[in-house]
Amino acid sequence: MKSALVTGGSSGIGFAIARMLRDEGYELTLVARQPEKLAAAADELGATAVPANLAHEEECLRAVEAHTERWAGMDVLVHSAGLGVGGSFAAQDTKRIDLQLDVNLRATMLITRESLPFLRESRGSIVILASIAGTIPVPGLAVYGATKAALISLTNSLNREEAENGVRVTAICPAFVATRMTDWTGIPPEEMIQLEDVVELVRAVLRLSPRARVPSIVIERVGDTV
Repeated sequence: MKSALVTGGSSGIGFAIARMLRDEGYELTLVARQPEKLAAAADELGATAVPANLAHEEECLRAVEAHTERWAGMDVLVHSAGLGVGGSFAAQDTKRIDLQLDVNLRATMLITRESLPFLRESRGSIVILASIAGTIPVPGLAVYGATKAALISLTNSLNREEAENGVRVTAICPAFVATRMTDWTGIPPEEMIQLEDVVELVRAVLRLSPRARVPSIVIERVGDTV
């Protein structure tokens, strides 16, 4: 059976991708921080739920172990967990900087490292939700953008390192997507990138032949000028 581990899978982009994977025949493990919300999402999709605070190393490792023990391997790994703290970089305190580094970047590295033996065996795929903020300057999101730029760099390096093992990695880099996380922008949801847009791109990447690889996809919002 095919299986996929999805972090940040209880809502937003992660949940939408997880639902698509379920429809494509994957058995699922969803990882998120809020147990009740996660349980509801897992129940809806018939998935295994693993509550975890990915700022902690041991919980990153536990998530991978829970998935691989439950499904005897892994075919797809989706990194959708992440957070951003807006505001001037000069006003960012160390705690908030560390939180963004730990959840957005460090957790992605740790979970990927632990998953690679299983993904090598299945010649599987990794999808990393980065951001357009990792490709262009975004004042007010300097730390968030730096973590996403690092994820794009990680993607490129992993593709070179893991080519002989058949593991392919894609960084999805959207502008504002219509989710609760972007309510603060004041942009009407219908004028944002839609969840379905991201989902369809992920679906297309996972359907490619083993000889094709897409390192990154930047999704611009129509109307944006930078």
